Amino acid sequence: MSTTPPPQALTTDPPPGTRERTDADGPLGWLRALGPRGRRAFAGAFGGYALDSYDYFTLPLSMVALAAYFGLDSGQTGLFTTVTLVVSAVGGALAGVIADRVGRVRALMITVITYAVFTVACGFAPNYETLLVFRALQGLGFGGEWAVGAILVAEYASARHRGRTLGAVQSSWAVGWAAAVIVYTLVFSFVGDDLAWRVMFWTGALPALLVVWMRRRVHDAPRATAVRAQSRHTGGAKASFVAIFRPGLLRTTVFAVLLSTGVQGGYYTLATWVPTYLKTERDLSVVGTGGYLTFLISGAFIGYLTGGYLTDRLGRRRNIWLFALLSALCILAYANLPSGANTLLLVLGFPLGFCMSAIFSGFGSFLSELYPTAVRGTGQGFTYNTGRAIGAVFPTTVGFLADSWGVGGALVFGAIGYGLAALALLGLPETRGKELE
Repeated sequence: MSTTPPPQALTTDPPPGTRERTDADGPLGWLRALGPRGRRAFAGAFGGYALDSYDYFTLPLSMVALAAYFGLDSGQTGLFTTVTLVVSAVGGALAGVIADRVGRVRALMITVITYAVFTVACGFAPNYETLLVFRALQGLGFGGEWAVGAILVAEYASARHRGRTLGAVQSSWAVGWAAAVIVYTLVFSFVGDDLAWRVMFWTGALPALLVVWMRRRVHDAPRATAVRAQSRHTGGAKASFVAIFRPGLLRTTVFAVLLSTGVQGGYYTLATWVPTYLKTERDLSVVGTGGYLTFLISGAFIGYLTGGYLTDRLGRRRNIWLFALLSALCILAYANLPSGANTLLLVLGFPLGFCMSAIFSGFGSFLSELYPTAVRGTGQGFTYNTGRAIGAVFPTTVGFLADSWGVGGALVFGAIGYGLAALALLGLPETRGKELE
């Protein structure tokens, strides 16, 4: 019998685990690591948040036309944002509880349908009071979508890639914002202002198409489904809302609310008032405003992706600290540029958008990691959206200060929010690399 060894194959399989490590380390390793079901969940959350952003920005972009149509002052227009964000706290808390009880995907579809229906209804409002009510109800869906979508994807993502994965979901906000600016530029260029703002709201029906797809293709992560089934048998789901205020989680809940308040107070101050600032104090046309916002949104998109990468490399807390400081500095610079320095204003829009968005990239992973699976929806939905509601004081304050300080001067108030966020981190643990319980 021959002892000659058999010929070697021309190619050999890599050692166990090598291919997986190589794939995971590539630029899109975080996406491959999700698996087919996880990637569909990512697509659903990405699309839902992009359309959430689109529907939100129909109002700020139409603010000048609305104010003229209904004869509103700055305080009244600022109130639109306040009621949206305050009611979003209720919507976010409810969506979180629903997500823990009936599933992430079902809750996500409910939120998308809600914000789409009431955005369209805004376009039919006959007066200021009715529009205020419809905008408030739109906040119910607006408040819940991000928290539920972030949880859905976080439960598929690995601990190693969770920051990048959730940062990519967060980047869809810039995509929706950009889409809204494009539609705004077209609509307001070809339709009179008295009708254009209504058309903007009517285009908010688009999210209904996403719901049809999600209903058939997107599913909860297996572990979340198992935990929910177990909670139904033990009665845990009924106590989920109370659980986030018990001694083991109370400190986390309080400081997470403060963190959300600071970051969102600063962000929504800018998101609400920069379009008005560009048109009224910088005397830019519709097309000119769209051009300036392009720089801001481009910076935002890259900021979301960069922040997602950095939150995995630096840690959740360091990433938020870094961009809280940089965002505050950018606001101060942007709001205090001298008259006539519009070219510098254009350029500065990019770092402003970058910094105020990069700080959000760690939120989805950080808040998901602070709570166990059984109450993750409740905890994340409540803290994020309660912070959003309290943060609504910031853009409203800017609205009332704008009459005496000017919009540019009042924007500086948003920097205070980022200082509050930095302080809130002192009460929260670092969670980078944590496996979800």
